[in-house]
Amino acid sequence: MGRLYCIPDISRLEEYAAFSEKYNAAFEYNDFFIPAVLDDDVVKGRIINTYVKTGRDMSNDTMHGAFLDICINSSDPKIFQISDLRVRQCMDIAEKMGLKAVIFHTNYIVNFRLKSYLNSWIYLNEKYWNKILLDYPNQNIYIENMFDESPYMIGELAERMSGHSRFGICLDVAHAHISGSDVKMWYDVLDSYVKHLHLNDNDGNEDLHAPVGSGTFEWGAFNKWSRKLETEPSVLIEVRNYEHLMQSVEYMQKDGIYPFNGGNI
Repeated sequence: MGRLYCIPDISRLEEYAAFSEKYNAAFEYNDFFIPAVLDDDVVKGRIINTYVKTGRDMSNDTMHGAFLDICINSSDPKIFQISDLRVRQCMDIAEKMGLKAVIFHTNYIVNFRLKSYLNSWIYLNEKYWNKILLDYPNQNIYIENMFDESPYMIGELAERMSGHSRFGICLDVAHAHISGSDVKMWYDVLDSYVKHLHLNDNDGNEDLHAPVGSGTFEWGAFNKWSRKLETEPSVLIEVRNYEHLMQSVEYMQKDGIYPFNGGNI
């Protein structure tokens, strides 16, 4: 089964470290996608040192990369330049901390259905992430669907990058749930490429990051699909606090939701 992940709150680090030990869970850091943190070496260094001092094995940990206004496929060289800077700042942190992977969003203009734009997005992303993988040989890159309306663009990128063992898709099922497309379509298109999963719940309209089992997402269908995957993707329970994490775990254990099985991982 895939490894379980949680998002540590640095102000409650002892609780998350205990969770990590109990469930053999890795961390996915959400501290470093904020521009003010990326540009402040003192704050950034203090956060990194706090996590390193826990003494945990960080080699399976991941982090969420910058996504606010990031556009690596921009035709404006100045926008590309700052987007590239943010991506590389995140990759440098992951390299310094010895993390396994960094997750970035697709970040394309939804509803811009001009064929030349769509083709350009795929081509430029393929070119860019090839370069980043070459420059950072010890880290993986997982691309996450954000507010994409369908899985086809990210699926095409994944197919073109399928020869790279360190590239994969992070399927956020809650984002898929509010996409307007049938979630089954996301499963069918992406199942060969998914290496990481983000799980939380919502009402089908808003990205609430609610506890697993508290919204309208169909977890039974997710469970049947995920257990057939050959890749056995890792799983982040992406909720807002420790209480919602434990509420999600309780629900997933009770119903045997992947990666849990009869109360165990």
